[in-house]
Order: sequence, then C-alpha cells, then structure tokens
Amino acid sequence: MTTITTKDGTRIFYKDWGPRDGQPVIFSHGWPLSADAWDAQMVFFANQGFRTIAHDRRSHGRSDQVWENNNMDQYADDLGELIEQLDLRDVILVGHSTGGGEVTRYVGRHGTARVAKVALIGAVPPLMLKTEANPGGLPIDVFDGIRKGTFDNRSQFFKDLTIPFYGYNREGAAISAGVREEFWRQGMMGGLKGQLDSIRAFSESDFHEDLAKFDIPTLVLHGDDDQIVPIDASARSTVRIVRHAVLKVYEGADHGLTQTHQDRFNADLLDFING
Repeated sequence: MTTITTKDGTRIFYKDWGPRDGQPVIFSHGWPLSADAWDAQMVFFANQGFRTIAHDRRSHGRSDQVWENNNMDQYADDLGELIEQLDLRDVILVGHSTGGGEVTRYVGRHGTARVAKVALIGAVPPLMLKTEANPGGLPIDVFDGIRKGTFDNRSQFFKDLTIPFYGYNREGAAISAGVREEFWRQGMMGGLKGQLDSIRAFSESDFHEDLAKFDIPTLVLHGDDDQIVPIDASARSTVRIVRHAVLKVYEGADHGLTQTHQDRFNADLLDFING
C-alpha cells in the first residue's frame, strides 16, 4: 500500500494516478467512505492529463485506525502533510461533504500558497449544527441519532443511510444495489471509534473563519434535494462568505451526486478547473 506517515505516527493511505507531471487534483471523501468513492473521477481526470490523488482519512478505509485526534484540525493537517510530502503545487482541492470541511479547514490553517482552486461539493461548511447564531442548521438530535445508529448497528445503519444519501426514496429514482453495497463496503472498512468522532467533526466544526480566508477561485456545487447536507445552511451560506465563489445548483439532485450525476459532475468540474 502507498502511505505517508504523519508527524503523530499515523499512516495515511493514498492513491496517486495519472501522469506525474500533470497538475495535481486532490479529492477528499465524505463520511464514512474512503478514497474509493472518487475512483471514477480519478480515472476521468487522469485521462485528461491531470495527476489525481485521493487519500483515506485517518480511521477510514486503509489508513490507521487511531483512538485520538479524529478531528477537523487534524484532518486538515493530514491533508497538508500529504501535499508537502509529495511536494505538490498548483493543486486543485476537491472536497465532498466532510471532505469539503477538510479542504476548507486546510485553507484556514495552511493558506493557499500551494493551491490554485477549490471545489466544495455537497460540503458541510459553514456549520451544520443548529445554534442561536446558526438557526438554519440541523438540531443536535439529528447527529445524536447518527451516532446511536452507527454505534448500535453500524452495518445496518450504513445500508439504510444509502436511501436518503442517493435520493433513492424519491419517486422515479433508479436504485442501484451495487452503489448501495459499495457504500456499505467502504463504510465497514473504517474504524468505529474514528467514525463516531468524525460525526462531531463534520457536524459541530464552524468554518466561518476558514471560508473568510479563501482568496482563490472556488466552485460550490450542491443538489437542492440534498437530504444529508441541506443546501440553504451550507452552499447558499458559503457563497455569501467566499468572495467570487461560483454556486452551481443541481435541481432535484441528492447528496451522492458525484455518482448519481457522474458524467454531468465530471464535465462541470473539468470546466471549472480549465476555466
């Protein structure tokens, strides 16, 4: 396996596909998945001449399952170490869901000296949790339910989660058993402790200050029928903070649009990168 070792001794697995002299595109996955969630995008963009990289977040996929430091700051620092150890520059950062939070926190903590553009896809910033200052967020009960479902019967919970994740509970949806099984497989590769910690990381991390530091072209892409990360409290709030951000809304699209709308998404992301 291809890994880097972080300063705290954690091994982070990553894939590195395409020409080594191509502009690097780094893909950060959502919860509770792994780098495998980006395979189709990695092949597509590698065939376009880009160097495509995706890593398994700590305690997810093939990376080390650690007891501590499963938090957004550390996720961002792990991404930073990956970029630095591979000596990547002029990077395109693409983050989906929790991965969008990871990418956003990276910019907040490490700046954009090595980054050319950012794409936030169905991403959790600026804040998922409902608070007095964030009335459009989701109540803590929602995330407590995710914690309980994951702890009590993780396998069944992940299977059930695929239904709203991919919009399979909507009329006329074309349900793919293979997509559902692949989501389950990736989720079950991760460690329970790290996945439970990650629920707090993606739901309670406040990214307002991180987003205010964005100074590069940013694509914010979201489905307006996203049942996991509602668009009003996320994408539509993000573009009010990030200067010159471009918001692209997929009408009727779900949270897993990188798969359910794969060809359209790949083309739109390519247009953004080349533009």
